[in-house]
Amino acid sequence: MIFYINDLFGEPYKHATVVVQGDKYYGTKATVNVWKPIVQQSNEFSLSQLWIMAGSYPSDLNTIEAGWQDTTRGEWWLQFGNEVVGYWPTSLFSYLHDGASQIQWGGEVLDYASGGQHTTTQMGSGHFPEEGFGKASYIKNIQIVDGSNKLIAPIGVSTLAEQPNCYNVQIGKNSDWGNYIYYGGPGRNPNCETTELIFYSLQCIL
Repeated sequence: MIFYINDLFGEPYKHATVVVQGDKYYGTKATVNVWKPIVQQSNEFSLSQLWIMAGSYPSDLNTIEAGWQDTTRGEWWLQFGNEVVGYWPTSLFSYLHDGASQIQWGGEVLDYASGGQHTTTQMGSGHFPEEGFGKASYIKNIQIVDGSNKLIAPIGVSTLAEQPNCYNVQIGKNSDWGNYIYYGGPGRNPNCETTELIFYSLQCIL
């Protein structure tokens, strides 16, 4: 089961991510390409991040943005480059104290559909993944931490994009970047209309 983190009461979150699940995961490592996306209005946002998840939505989902887990003590640590920033103690979590069941990498946009139209808030660089290097946003060198506390390539990765005509994601692999993704999009465009938003809302409610 892939978790869709959406508020059905007026605050839909749109994703373009890749997902690995089906095992126990104790962390992740990746290099994130940072852009400055245009945000339509001040109460919306656009982000690029890593999700480490366990539990079930909406009742008891544990999620943090990035890090690795000390498999002896259970804490989740955050490292930026070579600097250890801090950790989340195991006491904060009902499920993540024993590893994660799912990890995601990619982008998310909060779309309030102002005026009944899909937002023009960009994800990533505002370009679709097929536009490639120099235009599309990417995350490269994607790895997970296994039960032996080793960094390995994720196995069985799938994509998640609720509205691919608005924001999308593509998976790749090569010798320079390892496992990587291109992701993002411009938001509202001739192929990303309110009809898609309405269909998605109904799909969520059902």
